[in-house]
Amino acid sequence: MQNPSFDRGTQLSIFKSDRLEDFAALAVALIIAIGILVVMGHG
Repeated sequence: MQNPSFDRGTQLSIFKSDRLEDFAALAVALIIAIGILVVMGHG
């Protein structure tokens, strides 16, 4: 018996692959971090 509540939210995922989603999240985090550094550096 599989409990659907432990499905890791794959139905809500934007990407088909978990690895691609991980890389996309990492890329977004890096872009945000760089953006903050640029804004703070000029401030």
